Parts: sequence; structure tokens; C-alpha cells
Amino acid sequence: MKRHLDAPGALEDLLRPETPLERQLLATEEFRHGLLWGEPRFGHPEGKVAFHVREVFDNIDLIPRLSTLQREQLRLITLAHDTFKYAEDRSRPRDWQKHHGMLARRFMESHTSDRVVLDVIETHDDAYYAWLGEKHGQWPAGKTLDTLLARLDYCLQLYYLFFKCDTQTGDKTQAPLKWFERAVGGIEVVAVREVMQTA
Repeated sequence: MKRHLDAPGALEDLLRPETPLERQLLATEEFRHGLLWGEPRFGHPEGKVAFHVREVFDNIDLIPRLSTLQREQLRLITLAHDTFKYAEDRSRPRDWQKHHGMLARRFMESHTSDRVVLDVIETHDDAYYAWLGEKHGQWPAGKTLDTLLARLDYCLQLYYLFFKCDTQTGDKTQAPLKWFERAVGGIEVVAVREVMQTA
């Protein structure tokens, strides 16, 4: 059974921050609000964002041969990537400047200048959107695979590692990940065992 996160220290116990910046983010009211948001839904049966973050953290722990910097970057991306879903504008047509990835990037710009972290946070869902476009022959504006690869060619391996760790959680379909691994040259495909779900 998932534990309640409203008890003092429960969020910190769940996420086990490893750096001063991670601890600072968990102490920020707006950030905590985002981590505590969410109800069980397709793709995210775990509900609250914090439980999803824990699953992605667990997947990061399974990646072989990560440098200290890569681990810190992946964990920071993970902490922030879905934390502003509660503030996302879901009206149609989509305003991509109000997507949760862009909102998270803007928030994180006051906490880090690491371009890799900021760019991956902003575009973390774009591989999924590119897959949807390939599947249906219709792409959201600027969400093609070519656009994504051109933008992130300098950090493509780290983007892929995050995409894999993020996709292998909850009950998400694995088709976008398998497609990405087949379609994208220049990445080293890694085996990351899926995290077992808890009741």
C-alpha cells in the first residue's frame, strides 16, 4: 500500500535527496505542491507525481556505468519533469509554452544553468509525441523526431536514458521506447529492468 505523503518528512523519506539542490527543491512549497499532485490514471497508476519520481529514480539506479555527473543530471531531470503538471494548460489547441515541461524548465532556470538538464526537462515528452506522429501521420507543431534530434544531438544519450527510465514505469506502453531505440542512430541501447509495481 502506498504511504501517505502528508506526514512530516515523508516526501524526503520517499525520495531520499542526494544533493544540496535536491534538498532545496524539496523544501520549496511550489515544488512540493507539484510532487504531491495527481490521482491514479492511465500511464500513472501510482497517482501522485512523487511516487512516479521514485520509480524513475529506481530505474536510474539500474543503469550501468553512469558517471556521477550523469546520475546527478538524471535525478534532477526526474525531480522536475512532471512536477508542474498541476499547472499545465490543457485547452485546445495546445499552447506548448504552457506544457508542463516548459513550466518546469522556467522554474528550474533559477536553480541551475545546466543546459542539458534544462533542455531535457523541457523536451522530455517530445519523443512520445514524435512516436504518436509517426503512428498517426500527424505531428503536433515542432514535435517531429528530426526536430528533437537536431536540438538534442549534443546530449542525445542522456535524453535517451531519461526517456527509458521514465517510460519503464507505471503501466505505460513500451511501444514509443522500442520505436525510439530502432529509429535513432548514435545511441547506446541499455537494458533497464522494469520496476516492479507495489500494491
